[in-house]
Amino acid sequence: MMSNFNAKITVDANEKTKAIFDSIKTDNDFYPDNPTKTNISLNKEIIISIDSVHLSQLRANLNSTLRLIQASYDSIESVKI
Repeated sequence: MMSNFNAKITVDANEKTKAIFDSIKTDNDFYPDNPTKTNISLNKEIIISIDSVHLSQLRANLNSTLRLIQASYDSIESVKI
């Protein structure tokens, strides 16, 4: 499959980065029918790479991933242990 569109995002949430990574990685792993090629990895920050033949699919996946990151961050912040 030849990809025409791609996006790469890095996220650094300091001490929350690993917890956010675990949350979004699990969601990505349980979506094998994803029409985009999405790779999520963790080094010192979260690196998300998305490739797609269709721009609309790339945009939809990107929006969903960013919303998941925000929801994960907000959930962690609401606990504040």
